[in-house]
Amino acid sequence: MRTLYSAYHWLWAFLGALRFGFPSRHITVIGVTGTKGKSTTVELIAEALMANGHKVAFLTSVWRMVGGSRAKNLSGNSMPGRGSIQSFLNSARQAGCAYAVIEVTSQGVAQHRHLFIDWDAAVFLNLAPEHIESHGSFENYRAAKVAFFSSLRHSSKKTRLFFVNRKDPNSPWFIRSAERVPGGRITEFDGYAPLKNPWFRSDFNRENAGAAAAVAEAFGVPAETVRRAFEDFGGVPGRMEFVQKDPFAVVVDYAHTPDSLEAIYRSVRPEEIFGRPGRLIAVLGSAGGGRDKWKRPKMGAVAARYCDALVLTSEDPFDEDDREIIKELRSGFADAQTPRLRPENTFEVLDRREAIRRAVGLARPGDTVVLTGKGSESYIRVASGNKVPWSEKDVVAGFLNKK
Repeated sequence: MRTLYSAYHWLWAFLGALRFGFPSRHITVIGVTGTKGKSTTVELIAEALMANGHKVAFLTSVWRMVGGSRAKNLSGNSMPGRGSIQSFLNSARQAGCAYAVIEVTSQGVAQHRHLFIDWDAAVFLNLAPEHIESHGSFENYRAAKVAFFSSLRHSSKKTRLFFVNRKDPNSPWFIRSAERVPGGRITEFDGYAPLKNPWFRSDFNRENAGAAAAVAEAFGVPAETVRRAFEDFGGVPGRMEFVQKDPFAVVVDYAHTPDSLEAIYRSVRPEEIFGRPGRLIAVLGSAGGGRDKWKRPKMGAVAARYCDALVLTSEDPFDEDDREIIKELRSGFADAQTPRLRPENTFEVLDRREAIRRAVGLARPGDTVVLTGKGSESYIRVASGNKVPWSEKDVVAGFLNKK
């Protein structure tokens, strides 16, 4: 059965490339992989290239952009299948784009969606446990990411560039894979220098900028052009997006793993934003459908350690009971070291809209309200494959206007 599954996806990848005439042979293609930061890094690379006068296409979980035409990615998949990526590359080629920058996911690699693309460059950002149920283990998850690097040996491009985050403990696996690719050149990157742009106040966004700068400069973009592009960068919807800053801050973010949750909580605490003490009020859920149940207690522990008030709610329950998911989030509270969260400041509101209303209602001047898990996603996924239209930013903005 597994062989048939693999063959099925391999055939789709090949037929997609065949149908569109292997468009990646005629355009520079850059792939970005990692657990977090892919969408941001893809956009930063594109911004730097465009600032240098190039016409660029990019595909992320948020956007599909070809030249100057940008549309939301409504597929629900960062790396869509059934020839979608080849169709995107063909559109980029026909529009006269010199570069295409693409998010590369572990599940996309497992389904061979990276094959029959002649990659010029591969970027590794970071790795943390994610999609463990679907891959079977963290080692298998990492192997899928590494397989993307290895696949560049089949690219028809003469030079294959690899960019690796030297700070990530998993970087040796990616470096060894790149070293086995003929014509491969490896660049290790670090965090980018501090910028005036508040988007880059967090360490993780400076790492994303470090990756993008390394790629852009390797493709001939002057360092000063890169810096100006980053200074002007407006951010990615649903990624540390400030809906409001005064009198209290409201932030929408996609964080859905323990590592990314801790990173966003650390970055948006009132001390970081206002330079004075305040409370961190969070709306937190976790995806259902059996997806990475292991992470729920860990996310609960992170929330208990950083939050002053917490509203537990629904995220994407699929066919699971919201109450059971919340129970698993709560189970991690006991594991929190030096917890800030008190029982009387923890609330359960299953309706996500009402949960956001509750969080906004709790806020006082100088506080931060942070909503995680949905980001810019357009739907909440519920039982039987149904989807409920959703916009996290619009919902919270409505309550802010009323308040």
